Amino acid sequence: MGSVHSAVYYLELGFEHIWPLGLDHILFITSIFLINSRLKQAIIQCTVFTLAHSITLVLTALGILFPNPIIVEPLIAFSILVTSLENIFTNRLGPSRLLLIFLFGLMHGMGFASALLNAGIEKSSMISSFIFFNIGVELGQVSIILLLYYSISFWFSEKSWYNTRIV
Repeated sequence: MGSVHSAVYYLELGFEHIWPLGLDHILFITSIFLINSRLKQAIIQCTVFTLAHSITLVLTALGILFPNPIIVEPLIAFSILVTSLENIFTNRLGPSRLLLIFLFGLMHGMGFASALLNAGIEKSSMISSFIFFNIGVELGQVSIILLLYYSISFWFSEKSWYNTRIV
């Protein structure tokens, strides 16, 4: 594969891992967005998540971590449940939210690794493949945030009923 073709391929692969294939990631990004619907804060949370999953993605792909999918997949589902419950029972988020998102990002990265490894990465382009895959994932996640922001939050987040009806 040529370098430009390879970059586009992994960028698309990362984006497609979110849209339309990543229902679990769409749910997770939605859950981190809803309680804090300010665009800048949502993108910061999303980026922290991406940085964390990048770490475990690389460690897993390099054979340093060997996550068991039987354990990882339920943990990913658990992360969605926890962030959703946090939205229901919390009105304000503290600094611990970023730590929680980082920890959950580590788990999600182990799940991402199987998708990326199945794509058949060439050893000579492994680093650039990881970078473009992660950029694609981040673009997919940011597109979810923008969709949520302009379809829900922009119009309704200042309404008194936003937390009880939307979140």
